[in-house]
Amino acid sequence: MIDVNELRKGVTFTMDNEIYKVLSFQFHKPGRGNATIRTTLRNLRTGATIHHNFISGNRVEEVRVDTIEVEYLYDDSEFLHFMNLETYEQPVLNRSVFDDDDLLYLKEGMQIKLKSYVGEIIDYELPNTVDYEVVESEMAVAGDTATGATKNVTTETGLQVQVPLFVDVGDTIRVDTRDRRYITRV
Repeated sequence: MIDVNELRKGVTFTMDNEIYKVLSFQFHKPGRGNATIRTTLRNLRTGATIHHNFISGNRVEEVRVDTIEVEYLYDDSEFLHFMNLETYEQPVLNRSVFDDDDLLYLKEGMQIKLKSYVGEIIDYELPNTVDYEVVESEMAVAGDTATGATKNVTTETGLQVQVPLFVDVGDTIRVDTRDRRYITRV
């Protein structure tokens, strides 16, 4: 059991027989009375996002999550297929486990981490940066701008990213998966 004052982004715990992951939290102390911890939680079984307020001093049960490293193999439009890098087993996950935006980061041969609780895969962790080939680019002309001009490009997975004007079709770019930000041309 952990005190709700110790909840931070990424902490996984159980409440009402459901498994939740903290997406964001805010500590609020009014002039009088107990402090409250306002959280945004994702139910790891259903994918639903909820807002929940805890009163300071409450306790929740922290969950021990096991992590396995897998390689992404392919998508058959209903399920995602992976291969465990240690045992060579091939776990299959429903697409609903992943956020729609995060599906665009998946690329064949990419290594990610799957998190499981009592044998049930409940979450995933993408690498911080991934390299993609640019397959489509907007036409853009550098004009009289005070700051660096950008344009939209589409990568091999369908991911759209804002990049500097010098990036062109066929270039390989590195993208930060946490905020979909262009880092550099590779």
